[in-house]
Amino acid sequence: MIRIALLSVLFVLTSLTPPGAALAADEGKRITVGIVPQQSATRLAILWTPILRHLSEQTGYTLEFKTARDIPTFEKRLAEGEYDIAYMNPYHYTVFGRDPGYRAFAAEKDRLLTGIVVVPKDKEYKELAELNGKTIALPAPAAFAASVLVHAMFTDADVNVEPKYVASHDSVYRAVVQGLYPAGGGVIRTYNNLDAEIRDQLKIAWKTKSYTPHPFAAHPRVPREVIERIEQAMLAMDQSEAGKSLLTSINFKGLRQVRDAEYDSVRALRIGVLKTAKP
Repeated sequence: MIRIALLSVLFVLTSLTPPGAALAADEGKRITVGIVPQQSATRLAILWTPILRHLSEQTGYTLEFKTARDIPTFEKRLAEGEYDIAYMNPYHYTVFGRDPGYRAFAAEKDRLLTGIVVVPKDKEYKELAELNGKTIALPAPAAFAASVLVHAMFTDADVNVEPKYVASHDSVYRAVVQGLYPAGGGVIRTYNNLDAEIRDQLKIAWKTKSYTPHPFAAHPRVPREVIERIEQAMLAMDQSEAGKSLLTSINFKGLRQVRDAEYDSVRALRIGVLKTAKP
């Protein structure tokens, strides 16, 4: 009788459970991963969805691909803490690491982040000064290497250029190919990821100074044990043929552990483009 009574109580309690409770429990294993929109959402999904699927299989969590239509929208979502994990540029990290408190845990291995200036393949520029007074294409005001570092390189050389922000790296490359602008800013990885028909019409004319690359950073709401499991799976990717193939698709040699202090050199630049974070 006691057993029957207990089962009855359990049945009543179960029937009173809110309809979304079981789903909410399952969603504790769903991790949204925001990828900075250096390229179109379609292109990013093609590149990153297989990688996140692989990491999901390795960790037991469901890593869900997210991005934004452009970099300013991505920045707004970072400020609002929309992504559990975000792959963001170093300057974004110095801002959104303060508020809402994203913390870096992994980054590309064996490569520093360098801005590039691309020009049409048939143009023979010798000096930055040849672009003085020209308008150049850049992705967005806070795109660290492709915009901030590239524009700073011109400024340091006393060359006056007018930036035209065109939303993404791919947009920059296409605008230069179409002859809309004489030059544009990007990074080596997105340049290498271009379709050959576009890349073959461009060349890299100049490179900027180099810095620690884009981090994968976690929102403070994500439990440490979850991040550790994902980090371990990321660091192990270059140890298997399947993982190496996926890394090659985004022009990564591998991933390594990274920590907050590695971005102090970026903080020292005192870039003041974004105003979305608290001081």
